[in-house]
Amino acid sequence: MRAAGGKKKRAGVLLTGATWIISVLFVFPVVWMIWTSFHSETDAASNPPKVLSSFSVQGYKSFFGSDPWPTILNSLTASVVSTLLVLCLALPAAYALSIRPVKRWSDVLFFFLSTKFMPVVAALLPVYLFAEKVHFLDNIWLLVILYTSMNLPIAVWMLRSFLAEIPAEMLEAAQVDGAGLLRTLREIIAPVIMPGIASAALICFIFSWNELLFARVLTGTRAETAPVFLTGFVTSQGLFLAQVCAASFVVSLPVLAAGFAAQDKLVQGLSMGAVR
Repeated sequence: MRAAGGKKKRAGVLLTGATWIISVLFVFPVVWMIWTSFHSETDAASNPPKVLSSFSVQGYKSFFGSDPWPTILNSLTASVVSTLLVLCLALPAAYALSIRPVKRWSDVLFFFLSTKFMPVVAALLPVYLFAEKVHFLDNIWLLVILYTSMNLPIAVWMLRSFLAEIPAEMLEAAQVDGAGLLRTLREIIAPVIMPGIASAALICFIFSWNELLFARVLTGTRAETAPVFLTGFVTSQGLFLAQVCAASFVVSLPVLAAGFAAQDKLVQGLSMGAVR
């Protein structure tokens, strides 16, 4: 028994050490980006980099001096509105595929998943031609529609796994009390799977906020998003590393803030959806 306990303890120590190493590997590039953003362009571009050089906020001055607020507002609009639309559409769909399964529900789930098989770039030209035909280019609502359609399959799959954990007795009790479908979804199901809804919303928000290809091709000056604005700091002339790091850190703040605010529900939701 002591030998078995010793092996379990050593395995736990090794697992903890491996976890810390992986965490450092993931976090180190972000920390290095933030550290580099507070240096001058000369020190940031030096090889090897000058870790202990004097601090400078010139990169942040250049970023905020270029008026990034319209692009950040466009990204917030496209990400928040598309996420809300995804949740409004995914919850009834997941309900129909889990609690009140439709006919051939497995084929429906496969269809949702198959929409992610095709590379995004393959649909770029048809979408561009359609948007040009209906005079919808450089319009933020075009991105809202595209982001909603792109994230909807992911949200349906996630919410279905959470809905499958709801006891049937709870729904039967709601029916006995005379609750209709909308009231059941709003007052019974939604509070129970709130961690799952939060995790699905956060993932959809991150995907929408970070999307670049469609935003780069389909927008111009009015509907330009923050990732597109960020690429403008990469030039073929001069030094730009500190500016890019400063701009990347500022553009990443909304996602970091949303993840930090919902971290407890995100972990709870992902773990709940993984247990069957």
